[in-house]
Amino acid sequence: MAQDRTAGNPAAELAGLIEETMGRAIVGQRRAIQEMLVAVLANGHVLVEGVPGVAKTLMIRALAACLGREFTRVQMTPDLMPSDIIGTYVYDTATADFHLRKGPIFTEFLLADEINRAPAKTQSALLEGMQERQVSIDGVTHPLPHDFTVFATQNPVEFEGTYPLPEAQLDRFMLKVIVDYPTGDEEDMILRRHREGFDAMQLDEAGVERVANETALRACRAAIAAVRVEDEVIGYISSITRSTREDPGVMLGCSPRASVMLLQSATVLAALQGRDYVIPDDVKRMAPPVLRHRMILRPEADIEGITPDDIIARVLGSVEVPR
Repeated sequence: MAQDRTAGNPAAELAGLIEETMGRAIVGQRRAIQEMLVAVLANGHVLVEGVPGVAKTLMIRALAACLGREFTRVQMTPDLMPSDIIGTYVYDTATADFHLRKGPIFTEFLLADEINRAPAKTQSALLEGMQERQVSIDGVTHPLPHDFTVFATQNPVEFEGTYPLPEAQLDRFMLKVIVDYPTGDEEDMILRRHREGFDAMQLDEAGVERVANETALRACRAAIAAVRVEDEVIGYISSITRSTREDPGVMLGCSPRASVMLLQSATVLAALQGRDYVIPDDVKRMAPPVLRHRMILRPEADIEGITPDDIIARVLGSVEVPR
C-alpha cells in the first residue's frame, strides 16, 4: 500500500496493523487474511476451504485476537444436533422453572470447523443466526451480538461422511476464501519459527494482540461508508453477475444477492487500500471469493475439469471494463 494513501486513513491503517500483527503468527496467506478482514468489516460470513494443516483455524483465531472479539470453536460432527449449536431450555429443579442454556452460537466469532460433516438439519440451525443475527429457541427469539460472524471451514478433497452444504446455506456466506499451500520459502520460515519455539496455542506470546478498539472500528466503518461508487462501476458489477447466468458452462448462475455482496466487498477493499472510491480492479479482485460458491456448473463442465474460478475468469475477460 502506498504511504500517502494509508496515512490518516483509518481503514487502511487498520489493515496495515492487522497484517503486521497477524504476520507474527501467520507466514504468508496475505490474500486470505485480506479477504477475511473484508468480510468482517462488511458484516459478512466466511466459508474457508483448504486442506488440513494450512493454518485456517490459526488465521481466524489470530484475527479475533487482533479485533478483540470473543472466539468460539465448534467441531461439527455427524451426531451434532441443532440444540448443540443454538442451546436449549433446561428445567431447574431448585427454582421449578426453565432457563436458557445458551449454545456456542452466542459469541462474536463462531468457527464451525468442518461444517460439511454436520447433517443438513444442524447446518440449517445456523441459517437464522447468519441472516438475522438472532436465533429462535422454543418459539422465543434471542438476539446475537451485532458483529456475530460465522467462519466455517471445509476440506476440498474429503467426501466420505460429509454432507454438502445446500445452496441456501452457501449463499449466506459472503465470501468463500481458498487457503492454499505456502510457497517453499514460506514453509521454510514456518519451520524456523517452530524450531525457535513458536506455539500456535499461545498467540499472546507471539505478540498477537488487540490492535483495534471500538473507536478505531467505528472510524474504519465511517471511512467505508464514505467510499463512492460511480454508476459505471455499479453497471460493471451487475454485468458480471448477469454474465454468470449466460455462461454455457453454468447451470445456475449468481443471484442479485451476489451483486450486492460484490458491491459491498469491493467498497470495503477500496477503503482498506486507502481510497474513497471504487475502481474496476477492486471488483475484479473480489469477484472470485464472492462468486465461486454461488454457481452450479453443468455436469459436462465438471467432467472437463472446469472450475468456478475458470468461469469467473472467462466472465471477467468478456465483460467490458468501464474507464
